[in-house]
Amino acid sequence: MSLPTTMRHVDFREPGPPEVLGMARGPVPAPRPGEVLIDVAYAGVNRPDCIQRSGQYPPPPDASPILGLEVSGRIAAIGEGVTAWAPGDAVCALVPGGGYAEYCATPEGFCLPLPQGLSLREAACVPETYFTVWYNLFERLHFAAGESVLIHGGTSGIGLTAIQLCKAFGAVVYTTAGSDEKVAFCRKMGADHAINYKTQDWAAEVWRLSQKKGVNVVLDMVGGDYVAKNIRSLAADGRLAQIAFLQASTVELDMRAIMMKRLTVTGSTLRASPAARKVALAEALREKVWPLFATGKVQVVLAQTFPLEQAAQAHALMESGTLIGKIALEVRGG
Repeated sequence: MSLPTTMRHVDFREPGPPEVLGMARGPVPAPRPGEVLIDVAYAGVNRPDCIQRSGQYPPPPDASPILGLEVSGRIAAIGEGVTAWAPGDAVCALVPGGGYAEYCATPEGFCLPLPQGLSLREAACVPETYFTVWYNLFERLHFAAGESVLIHGGTSGIGLTAIQLCKAFGAVVYTTAGSDEKVAFCRKMGADHAINYKTQDWAAEVWRLSQKKGVNVVLDMVGGDYVAKNIRSLAADGRLAQIAFLQASTVELDMRAIMMKRLTVTGSTLRASPAARKVALAEALREKVWPLFATGKVQVVLAQTFPLEQAAQAHALMESGTLIGKIALEVRGG
């Protein structure tokens, strides 16, 4: 079957609030050598999409300017040298950009088969958070069974992924969330200790619950005054991974605590990571995490699905602070 030359996609002419998003038509991308073209069924919605829409997170120079960092669908065409996939294969994929569209190109190594038991809708919400959590907690911070971990934003896509993965690999899980409902949901998903940061001093609670020892690992996407509190909450030889900033990225720190407790402070952004690293992450996920979906040890929490035309409403929900789980955009469905 021949491919169309144009496609529908979400567009915005200038940075701004969710209302700047609308529909447009543009050319169907041609897969470059080593790439596949995906006929998109669903696209996952993530916080970086909202930041890019607001003008604060420009795509890499060689990436599509269209929003969207993860999709599910079927391979529509393959570029020169592609051997792992064939037209018609069902996949979910991390993409450099371009997910909010009917067709999206991505390197073949960024694609994964659908996890067993997951629909196309659910699988679209897996790559971005699982790549991010696995890389930061399990590879950069070398998280090990029996350690304790503090995960901020427990009901976000990242938070729920981290809670489930850490629990599946033997962690004592602490997390923070912004309401009693969210706290209860975190506990349901496996958190041993969930703290309402709006009604409790979460750092004091972590210190109390850990019997004044602190936690081994912290995963944070808040920044601002959380950074100093995270460092105070870490045990000796503890590790902190900073992956985003909902608050300020510029902070004042007393480095003596890092020195005295022999702490490791690191950070990363997935989108700017080398392609070879993302391919290696895909291989690690397929081997070590995909079997957990089959056994039910991890699952996708899908809060709501919007038609592609309602991307603005999806972004408004993402930024509302009420969300528990992930959002998907229905492109073709399936």
